[in-house]
Amino acid sequence: MHWKLSVFLAGASLFAQTAPIAFSGARIIPIAGPEIPDGVLVVQNGKILAVGPAASTRIPPDAQRQDLRGKIVMPGLVDSHSHIGGPEGADSSAPIQPDVRILDSVNPRSSSIQKAQAGGITTANVMPGSGHLLSGQTLYLKLRDGNTIDDLLIHTADGRIAGGMKMANGTNSIRASPFPGTRGKSAALVREQFIKAQEYRDKIQKAAGDASKLPPRDLKMEGLVEVLDGKRTVQFHTHRADDILTALRLAKEFNFRIVLHHVSDATLVANEIAKAGAPVSLIVIDSPGGKLEALNVSFGSGAALEKAGVLTGFHTDDGITDSRLLLRSPALAVRAGMSREKALYAVTMANARMLDLDSRVGSLEPGKDADFVVLSGDPLSVYTHVLQTWIEGKKVFDRSDPKDHLYAVGGVGASHDPGELHVDEEEER
Repeated sequence: MHWKLSVFLAGASLFAQTAPIAFSGARIIPIAGPEIPDGVLVVQNGKILAVGPAASTRIPPDAQRQDLRGKIVMPGLVDSHSHIGGPEGADSSAPIQPDVRILDSVNPRSSSIQKAQAGGITTANVMPGSGHLLSGQTLYLKLRDGNTIDDLLIHTADGRIAGGMKMANGTNSIRASPFPGTRGKSAALVREQFIKAQEYRDKIQKAAGDASKLPPRDLKMEGLVEVLDGKRTVQFHTHRADDILTALRLAKEFNFRIVLHHVSDATLVANEIAKAGAPVSLIVIDSPGGKLEALNVSFGSGAALEKAGVLTGFHTDDGITDSRLLLRSPALAVRAGMSREKALYAVTMANARMLDLDSRVGSLEPGKDADFVVLSGDPLSVYTHVLQTWIEGKKVFDRSDPKDHLYAVGGVGASHDPGELHVDEEEER
């Protein structure tokens, strides 16, 4: 028996290009401004140096040049809700587990990450599931080619690992004890834990650094205090109109930052969401027959939220919507009345804002990370393919490469994780 071992190289930061690269001739959709029919994008050391019209944008004399005539370039897509990498969060021991970190369970070698790259996704909020009122701490990841989870991490300005907190309500978390049996009890349990977190925080503040007065360390309470202090945004799974309003009520009561996810009944409560100032991460490609709460899922939700003035994004919830098909969501939303501008904004800057990453990703602007995709045609066309995906100036997907093409279209071996051992059947014979 013979075995093959595929070597999966470490993170892009080790290999970011030092010489500038100039991409010219493409129609550029910068998101931060009007589309540029004949544009130039210059990147170096993982950052964008310049973007603008070919006639007025200086290309450094030592730049490598790539001709993208006939192609379209836009920012790398940001997925505000994904489950790539096989994340596993809380277990059945309790309905609220803020100490759980999916940092400890994401597989950076998963083929699902390569498939997301094939869909043009460069940044993702990877979350545990929604079977709990609170299922753990999420991760905001750059989908670099990495050897360990550390190669994909994003760090905040103060050095923390970037991520949110996953919460949910509705039928997913209604189960046998110790889980709640009703919607009312679900909200009551959440309130109980946040009140405990407030008390824990008060004790720490009153101790004023005196170790003898500090309460015993509590990882659960530490996670909730980060939410109370605004260091973690609550990424809240919710579908039905009454559940949406309950989520908003809890956010107001405890003054935590919230992003509403799924929001199948968005058209019914768009004005209430707008009044609360809560962003929405929509799913529009779902299965109404699979869950009664998703009965009102609508392609028109994006248009309704845009009209109400709500910051709106789209997500895959991979694998509810395949990561390779994220661009289908804004396309369907435009067909149902959402503006093209806001639909493209939804899968780039809107989602970046929801993850507090808009200073780095979501648009093509000088100084931002060199995360972008090269498309064969209009991003909202069903005929368009992602040709290349670049993260921090490193190409992580190329449709012309047979290995990458397999991840893009599927087939035998498309679900093999890079780096896994597998039997070479031909050599066995």
